[in-house]
Amino acid sequence: MSEAFLPFSRPSISENAIQEVVACLRSGWLATGPRVAQFTEALQRYLDAPYVLTLMSATTGLHLSLLAMQLKPGDEVITTPLTFAATLNTIVLAGGTPVLVDIDPHTLNMDLNQLEAAITPNTRVIMPVHFAGLPVDCDVLYGIAERHHLRILEDAAHAMGAEYKNKRIGSFGDTQVFSFHPTKNLTTGEGGCLATRDSVIAEAVQRLCFHGMDRQSFNRYGKTGTQDYEIVMPGFKSNMTDIQAAIGIHQLNELDAFIDRRAALAMRYQDALSDWPEWSLPVSPNYEHKHAWHIYTPLLNVAEAGMDRDQFIVAMKSKNIGIGLHYRAVHLFPYYRDTFHFKEGDFPVAENACDRIVSLPLFPAMTDAEHDRVLDVMYNLFV
Repeated sequence: MSEAFLPFSRPSISENAIQEVVACLRSGWLATGPRVAQFTEALQRYLDAPYVLTLMSATTGLHLSLLAMQLKPGDEVITTPLTFAATLNTIVLAGGTPVLVDIDPHTLNMDLNQLEAAITPNTRVIMPVHFAGLPVDCDVLYGIAERHHLRILEDAAHAMGAEYKNKRIGSFGDTQVFSFHPTKNLTTGEGGCLATRDSVIAEAVQRLCFHGMDRQSFNRYGKTGTQDYEIVMPGFKSNMTDIQAAIGIHQLNELDAFIDRRAALAMRYQDALSDWPEWSLPVSPNYEHKHAWHIYTPLLNVAEAGMDRDQFIVAMKSKNIGIGLHYRAVHLFPYYRDTFHFKEGDFPVAENACDRIVSLPLFPAMTDAEHDRVLDVMYNLFV
């Protein structure tokens, strides 16, 4: 009998987190309440940021941040074609126009050498993605932004716990948004948070995320709260719940250990695959950083492998090994191709990577034996 299916990712939920959820359910306070407040305060300490807001998703965080930056029709936001569609979707939904810069072939992050050429008089925001948990070169990025008087909104969905030059992503710069999806380094089921040093952004997002009210439900329904409130702007329903925060409180306590294990598994892949001609492996940049290793994403060398990326995924799944795909080139999806006239060939480095990239299994509870199993199945595909 074949071995059980090994997913490319699996969340690690402790018994303490499970019991916290049970206690939350029994408490009668399921929506935004005391556990959200506790989790938010813990995130603020961890990220060392003056303002942290917990939200229903990172997508919401990006969207509301851009709305708080008050984009006008025609305003441009520069980002990368190697990202999930949410990055571009939020730009469009906030009224902006996405402008793309190709990626560095080694780091797979935005190629900052090409960034300034993409800046126009309409550019308002630069939205880099810390791909796979590898921070972009923030000194270069912020230097460009300062020269051109632009805002930075970091899509840090992959980068919870990552560091740049001994500073945690979220502890410096403009504004960062993190994801707590089940595949991420820290999960709340669904969810995310925003970190910023801008009180105006923090206040606007706080109001936008809950109907435009001038106070949260926890303040209104608590013992010392009041039922009075004002609607100061039209807003959304994007708040985190106490059920989510109950998981997050304990996830945050384990986050650094999760990242250490992810890093160990990633280095195990690096060592094992270093002399395989079938793969081009992730490259570490020369600036000081801590990689969060949300995903491990080598590129398949199709000629040497004797199969393309999609065939590789099918073959691995036939052996009960799950493989992720992060990501298809976002500018080639029909909406972006048709609306903004992107076409194949516009961003050749990203397109090449997106045709070859895979996410191999990587999660904190993955054992060395499971890791060896992945490598053994891969080896047998190529011999």
